[in-house]
Amino acid sequence: MSELFQFADNIGPAKVMGIYEPKLHLRGILVVDNVAAGPAIGGCRMAPDVTLQECARLARAMTMKNAAAGLPHGGAKSVIMADPKMPTERKEQVIRAFAHAIRDVADYIVGPDMGLNERAMAWMHDEIGRAAGLPREIGGIPLDEIGATGFGLAIAAEVAQDFCEVKIAGARVAVQGFGAVGKHAARFLAARGAVLVAASDSSGTIVNSNGLDVEALIALKNRGRSVVELPAAERRDREAIVGVGCDIWIPAARPDVITMVNVDLLRAKLVLQGANIPVSPEAEERMHQRGILSIPDFIANAGGVICASVEYHGGTQSTALETIEEKIRNNTREVLDAMRLQRVTPRRAAVDLARERVLVAMSYRRF
Repeated sequence: MSELFQFADNIGPAKVMGIYEPKLHLRGILVVDNVAAGPAIGGCRMAPDVTLQECARLARAMTMKNAAAGLPHGGAKSVIMADPKMPTERKEQVIRAFAHAIRDVADYIVGPDMGLNERAMAWMHDEIGRAAGLPREIGGIPLDEIGATGFGLAIAAEVAQDFCEVKIAGARVAVQGFGAVGKHAARFLAARGAVLVAASDSSGTIVNSNGLDVEALIALKNRGRSVVELPAAERRDREAIVGVGCDIWIPAARPDVITMVNVDLLRAKLVLQGANIPVSPEAEERMHQRGILSIPDFIANAGGVICASVEYHGGTQSTALETIEEKIRNNTREVLDAMRLQRVTPRRAAVDLARERVLVAMSYRRF
């Protein structure tokens, strides 16, 4: 547990739970970081290599994200240590067992994350009646279908135009992790005149300086294929996406993909953090020194959790999109104004904004 408490401070974590079911070989972790603003909401991630440290860091990111967005929720994260590509029948058993294990943690509302989708949330909801990101047929707003997180990234980019030498119209975009978040970010930016010049997934990177066909690439991914199967593109290895020449670079995959080892390979002017904690603190400082504007994860990628909150409280799809635009536009501008006025990094400005909101919420609580 000492690994966890290196992250403990006056905000959290409030609760840590280990989950083990030997018959199903289920291993999982739940970290409820803070509930001052209301019951914590945060996704459940399924991957074979997730750790307690990663879960704790992601839970804190959710606290910051929900506070910055002004949602009536604290932050939490849960992880299931398993292969998300396991057979569907077994996956359902594992997820239902995990839901049963967290049934009494009433201050945690589970949502979808890497490796889990709306169907998984339906199984969770069936077990404990407490989940967001549900299928449309049972009252949900289809997060992946409407691209809530990708939409928010495009809004953040619109604001960022006033703070860097990038204009979306004609901007060259590279997306690391062309999945649920990355493909929609590319779609919304392309609709605003940007050009997708590179994309990657677990199988590799494709590059075309004249532009990739975004809709064809999305159709390919929707069929379960890899980006490297798209014709008329140069194929490179998976890590090559970091060094592609572009104006806007979007990490939309796993945590810590940019570190001091590879940060100087970046050739972008604007980074939109589509994944959670995709850049190490040291690398973020280095980007700032190099003049690369990086919009922090919990500011730029809050579209998904904003949509989940609207859904949980009975709102509609149109309300969710309007709320995403309003909150991300306002918060991005507030953070970048503070960055410029106080001469600090965007991360420092964003953390100060979110932390102050959490501490004020905590001041109203008995404990």
